[in-house]
Order: sequence, then C-alpha cells, then structure tokens
Amino acid sequence: MRKYQRTGLTAIAILLCVVWVATEQGSAQPTPRAAQESAAQDPCAPTAGRGRATAGGGQTAAGRGQATAGRGAAPARKRVLAWADSRNGRAQHEYVSYALAQLQRIGRDSGAYNVIIRTDSDIISFTPKMTDGTTPASGGPSLCNIDAILYAGHRNVPLSVEQKRDLVSALRDRGVGFVSLFIGMLPNTDWPEMHNILGTGNAASDVHDPFGGASTFINERPDSPFTKHLPRVWDLPNGAVYHPDAYTRANIDVVLRKDLSKLAPVADYTRTDGDYPVAWTKMYGKGRVFVSSIGNSESLWDNADLLKMYDEAIKWSLGMTQYEVRPHPLPADARPPKGAPAPAPAGRGGRGSAQ
Repeated sequence: MRKYQRTGLTAIAILLCVVWVATEQGSAQPTPRAAQESAAQDPCAPTAGRGRATAGGGQTAAGRGQATAGRGAAPARKRVLAWADSRNGRAQHEYVSYALAQLQRIGRDSGAYNVIIRTDSDIISFTPKMTDGTTPASGGPSLCNIDAILYAGHRNVPLSVEQKRDLVSALRDRGVGFVSLFIGMLPNTDWPEMHNILGTGNAASDVHDPFGGASTFINERPDSPFTKHLPRVWDLPNGAVYHPDAYTRANIDVVLRKDLSKLAPVADYTRTDGDYPVAWTKMYGKGRVFVSSIGNSESLWDNADLLKMYDEAIKWSLGMTQYEVRPHPLPADARPPKGAPAPAPAGRGGRGSAQ
C-alpha cells in the first residue's frame, strides 16, 4: 500500500512541475494583443504583407537595412542614404554630385557600404509616398531600411511635420547614423532641431568663412579614426570653411579646428578665444553624428586625405568602427587672430555671398 502511495505522490509532483513550467513559459511570451501593441509602436515593425526592406527593395524583419541571406552567404553591405536636396540653395554647388560619387565609389570598392543617392526629400520618411502623395512607394530606401544618412542638403530642405518627426526618431531612437558634408551646415531657419542634430548653428553676420582662402587645421584628436591619418597641423589649399556659431564644446567633440593664430582680425569673427571648429562628432540619442564644414571646393574632392576622413566618418556612423565621443574644452594653446584688422574678403566661401 505504501509503495502505491509513494508512486501516486511522485506522479502528482511531476504533473505539478510540468504545469508550473508550462505556465512560466507561457507568461514569458507576449500575448497577441501585446505583440500587436509593440508592433504599432515601431513604425518599421513587419506587418502582414509588409516587412523590413531588403537590399533588393523587398522586405525582411532582420536588422535595419540588412537583406536576408542564405546560409553561408556574405553579409549584406550597410546602406547609406545620400540625401542631397538642393532646391532651396541660393547657389547651386554642382560639385556636390562629384563628392557623393566619390564616396559612393569608395564604399563600393571597399565593400563596406552602398551609397544610395537621392536629390529629393520625399524619401525622408518611415513610409515614403509616390509623387501623388498618397500611394506608398514601391520599395527602395526609407528611414526603416537604411543604416546611415550622408547629408548634403542645401539650406531649408522641404520636410513635412511628419517627416521631421520620423527623421528625429530614426536618429535618436533607432540609431541611424548621420554624416553631414560641408553644405549641411548652411542655415535651416525653418527647423531649429536640425541645429541640435548638427550641434551648431551659423554665424548671424555671415555663414561664410570670414578669413577665406586656404586654411590651416589643428588636429585635436590624432587618435580618432577620422584624423589619425592627418598630420598634427594640416594645410589645405582652397580650404575655406563655413562659420559655425551657437555651439558649445560641452556637446560636441571637436576633432579639427581652423588655426587663426597667424591670421589678421576680421569684422565677422567676433570671438576672443580663437575657436573655430571645422569637424566634430556628437551623439543624438542613439545616433552617431559626424559634421564637417570642409569640402567647399571641387578640387578638394580629389584630396585623398579628405576622402578618407569622410569615409571613416561614414563607417563610424554605421557602427563599423569604434570611437567614443569625448567633448573637451578648447586647448590652451589656441590663439585668436592678431595684428591690424583686415577687411573680410569679397569671395568668402569660394562662390561669393549667394551661397
């Protein structure tokens, strides 16, 4: 009798354990309603008949911009959207096309990333539309399936309220990288948040380089992937750079600054400390941001050092290389312009005041 009692109690105990494990596993799985709510909060979550875009324009639920690959297949290249809307520019910088073509070539030749060039802003959306404004675009890039943005927008790029919201979310929440070419520093007066993304505004007096001409740059971060190939002091012909303002070094990690110590004072430069950042990194939420004002001359886009700087910036923004953003104060050896004041040159920025 006792033997049968023990056997019965053991069977009951095992049955209770099985029920408990099943209950725990069931509670760990989201309910259908919870899964639906989670998907609704993620604008890029796959839904019935629509998943995440792949490299071929299809859809997949895999990581951002990553195509599904068969077993043993090479991993998909990272996808970089070159956003170059220049419709509102006061002067057309035609060599921006060459700059983007150079970076597209570098990415393809290295196998590190693909650059998808677009000159409209309609694509800056989680749900891009066709030109009728209502029909969903049939494949192609969107903020859901790219890994970084190469920004070459010219002044006030046209974005709707929804597009601005999507762009902020893509960078801040989803960690899409953002690399701004020189032209991206020009004023965005209709959307101040772009200045927060970039980490700077523009000088109120004039956006152009008040000193003009060639530039000498000081490498403040010789350990960074962007500048470790550069000398401590880098002389660059045709190196006029746009004039940053409304920035704080507490929020940006300056990697290059223009050396003003051997230049004469000019009216449009009013700082007394000699600071003039020309390339820096920052974080915008989860997004890695790199900004540089160097490149405002067609000849510069054949300069191997400049191309390497931007190539390394793209790879860092994609998370392919590591560098910690470390804001730091202006180095103690920085010096402001000295000597007798000189008038600002007429051809600031390389194309006059119409830029």
